[in-house]
Amino acid sequence: MEHELRDLRYLSGAHTRLQTLMYRVNAESLKDAHMKQKHHKASGVDGVSKDEYGEALDANVADLIRRMKAFQYKPLPVRRTYIPKGNGGMRPLGIPSYEDKLVQSVMANILTDIYEVRFCDSSYGYRPERSAHDAMKYVYQTLQTKKVSYVLEADIKGFFDNVNHDWLMKFLEHDIEDKNFLRYIKRFLIAGVMEGTERNPSDKGTPQGGLISPVLANVYLHYVLDLWCEKSLKKRLKGEVHYVRYADDFILMFQYEREAKAVLEELRARLGKFGLEVAEDKTRILPFGRFVGTKESFDFLGFTFMNAKTQQGKYIVGVRTSKKKLKLKMQTAKMWIKGRLTAPVAETMRLIGASLKGHYNYYGVDGNSNRIWRFYRYVKSTCYRMLNRRDQKGKFQYEDFLRVWNFYVGKPRMAVNIWYS
Repeated sequence: MEHELRDLRYLSGAHTRLQTLMYRVNAESLKDAHMKQKHHKASGVDGVSKDEYGEALDANVADLIRRMKAFQYKPLPVRRTYIPKGNGGMRPLGIPSYEDKLVQSVMANILTDIYEVRFCDSSYGYRPERSAHDAMKYVYQTLQTKKVSYVLEADIKGFFDNVNHDWLMKFLEHDIEDKNFLRYIKRFLIAGVMEGTERNPSDKGTPQGGLISPVLANVYLHYVLDLWCEKSLKKRLKGEVHYVRYADDFILMFQYEREAKAVLEELRARLGKFGLEVAEDKTRILPFGRFVGTKESFDFLGFTFMNAKTQQGKYIVGVRTSKKKLKLKMQTAKMWIKGRLTAPVAETMRLIGASLKGHYNYYGVDGNSNRIWRFYRYVKSTCYRMLNRRDQKGKFQYEDFLRVWNFYVGKPRMAVNIWYS
């Protein structure tokens, strides 16, 4: 399977359009996708779990392939669920049925290997061997070393809900000639959404939560934004301009304010052409960089970037966990710990230790130790108060708590270097 994908990546680099892709969705690739699915994940409208599907895996996969070859396979609507957003709202997610997860997984792998050699270096989200930290490092080092004085902080209003299907299919057809492969992508796009017992059509958008959605989103924004910035803006602007995108989050960094303002107007028209819209309340141009030295700051990927100085008085870009993200993290931690009032202490401590380790791995970037320690101390004190409430006689002394805490929970550490390549 891996050899086939490496071969596909080579073919994508050698040919303008690719044919005969559908045969790669076969018994081997589908079974491989099944093995990689996680246990105990939420099920789609079919209610089928990995274990249930795996009880007769060979027969199920054989029947799936038969239906796909006869074009009798039709994806089921995704099951709508919601998760909290940082602004207090709810983010919709679409959970595919189990069989659809397998097909989407294989097709997503195919699309990834087709487009990995075609995507621009300026995009980082949902790509192999690229991460949010890589995007942050690019932003940090650009602000620190390039002729940047203005930042265009932009946001696309409801991007995943407003992807235009016709434009997306045109973009895919530009690179893919296999009509059967494209037909099944279209079927996934129009499969619909189940809200409770009501099925709603999906004439636009690609549901967050679908395994194929991230790469389709990258294809869409590759043509809408990435190529426009790399092939058009950078060639015709007089000053420096730098662009970086992670999924649907992106920023542009400029040398001249007049060019930043002109590009913002062009951006509104550019997005509008493809059925998208700038979220005006989250889009702005701000002076930023060592040449202007303002107190302005902006958020990107959960971090706040700000102008700062070293102890020696030299300019440096400061990077901190954003206040909004830190507040949300604290609220989430407090609610979770309160829900563990009757749970075993050892299990709670192990889970806290693992969660904090994940927090350090993402937010533990150079210069962010203050807010890392702040979150650590908050979780520690919240946990201690919870354990005291469950001990009605008040015998759980702080020294005893520290022994348990220090055994299970590691201290904060800086895990990511964004200062140097």
